[in-house]
Amino acid sequence: MDDDLIDAGDAPRSRYTKLPGKGFFYPDSLDDERAERRAREAIEGSEAVVIADGDADGLACAAMIREAYDAALDVEPFEDAIAARLADDGTDPGDAGEDDGDEAGTEGDETETEGDDDPLADAHAESPVGLLSAGPYSIDTALERVDAYADDGIDLFVCDLCPDDYEWIAEPLAALADSTDSIRWFDHHQWDDDTAAAVREAGVDLVVGDSDEECTADVTLRSLDHEFDDRWAELAEVTRDHDLWIKEDPRSDDLADYSYWAGAEEYAAVVGAYGVDLPEAVRSFVAERRVEKEARIDLAVDRAVTHEVGDWRVAVTYGRCSQNEVAERLREAGADAAVIVKPAGSASIRGSEDFRHAHEVAGRVNGGGHPQAAGCKPDIYDDMLDYAHHWSTEGQACKRVILAAFEAVAEEVDAAEEVAGEGSDDDAGETAE
Repeated sequence: MDDDLIDAGDAPRSRYTKLPGKGFFYPDSLDDERAERRAREAIEGSEAVVIADGDADGLACAAMIREAYDAALDVEPFEDAIAARLADDGTDPGDAGEDDGDEAGTEGDETETEGDDDPLADAHAESPVGLLSAGPYSIDTALERVDAYADDGIDLFVCDLCPDDYEWIAEPLAALADSTDSIRWFDHHQWDDDTAAAVREAGVDLVVGDSDEECTADVTLRSLDHEFDDRWAELAEVTRDHDLWIKEDPRSDDLADYSYWAGAEEYAAVVGAYGVDLPEAVRSFVAERRVEKEARIDLAVDRAVTHEVGDWRVAVTYGRCSQNEVAERLREAGADAAVIVKPAGSASIRGSEDFRHAHEVAGRVNGGGHPQAAGCKPDIYDDMLDYAHHWSTEGQACKRVILAAFEAVAEEVDAAEEVAGEGSDDDAGETAE
């Protein structure tokens, strides 16, 4: 394929935001080979390994664990790389401005690449605490890699991840329970009682915080036996501000954006060294990327169409964009829920105080998450013709199945309210008698 066809270059934003980023067109087989190699390099010889979600919350946990093990990487080479990035000013607009990870663990549109002359190409292998980024649907793969490459007697941490099905992770978790010194799992998502019990029965120290009150960085900070200074508590607090969508501290947007654009090792090193007080070079980098990000948000909001589903107003849009900010704008315009369909086939579902069923909707279309924030990737893509139709129609098929899921959930909610109402009437009658 001609590189120009998947390079945004001088193409209008209205066109390239309808297509996935370059990483989508990178064959999974090659990507898997590279991921396997990098995982092996990060794990072999480590005294501890962290499997974490690759967002600001999961990576803050990784930074805390490295701090506790005195295993943080030197931040100076990362700062030099950031300065070089700013000086180059050659960022492809197709590779900036989006936040494509979500609660369902759907893959991002971009694939991180490394050059032979990259001075940080081996950074993932340099800390004695190895770091593997994972999503809910790749926990099993990450655990299998730790089992394959880790020395016996290591400490294993899993952070900011919740498995939808224990059976996926049962075998590698059992093997690691026998070979590791300890397995500690920190999270704040909503766990199924049976899954949580099975994980604990496997010998894991599982700590799950209240998803309405804590992010996983909070859970990790209070669970580790280490004297952290005040900047770590501040990092957890600001991370929580974004992760729980409180949005009272503008610095939380800086952390969230930077964690997506920087890569796992860079983010862990920088916040490990500076906490929430990001250095000037990082703030300049984030500001530069935000120009593209804001333009994509505007475009996605302009594309949105609102549907009436039961008592809810559901705004649905399409494109590569930052789903949280788009959803916020759509809520401000009167939507109870927002759906952002991505060119890679995934979708983000965001709720509000009047809509707390996002995880129920996502669960009907191959996803999951929180009551007010969830993600999914409907199982409707059989070949590239399906994706071609997806891009050329701005996700019509995906939108249709997700709206059908909203309708099904609305019917369930109505039925439950009717049953509750009948129960109240019966109680009232018994009281009157």
